[in-house]
Amino acid sequence: MVDISELLKYNEKVRRKYFETFTKLSWDEFTKNREASFNSIRNIFIHTLNAVDYWLSFLQKEDFKPGRKFEEYMTFQDVKEQMERVGKKMSNYLQGLSPAKLKETYLATDDDNKPVEVTAEDVLIHVFEEEVHHRGELIALLWQMGIEPPLMSWKNL
Repeated sequence: MVDISELLKYNEKVRRKYFETFTKLSWDEFTKNREASFNSIRNIFIHTLNAVDYWLSFLQKEDFKPGRKFEEYMTFQDVKEQMERVGKKMSNYLQGLSPAKLKETYLATDDDNKPVEVTAEDVLIHVFEEEVHHRGELIALLWQMGIEPPLMSWKNL
């Protein structure tokens, strides 16, 4: 059985490989509206970072303070700093994760705004799935641009 911590660490490594690929684009290409879920590659990438940040705040019972708006990320360095901050927050959370902590329950709301009880493990699986979902979108956008996405082999990271 795969440990959710290992999946999230894997996501972190893949995220970094994608960011490296993005930095080879011009800023105009990175921020161009491609009519995707959050329009540009930049926005989709930042959305995934914000989702990780939001759910980690939720699990740690911290007030979530939304970061900057997409258009306020004006350089690759700005995006990298957010990626590093969120990555560190995840790393710190995973260091203290135990089987008991995975089973802790939380009250959240579902898509219909109804209360639902979830475990920390449920939330972490959602975090993993959210990023994988948008990574698929980024892969398609890169292919449309004639760019081969980074390899994501589980064993080679």
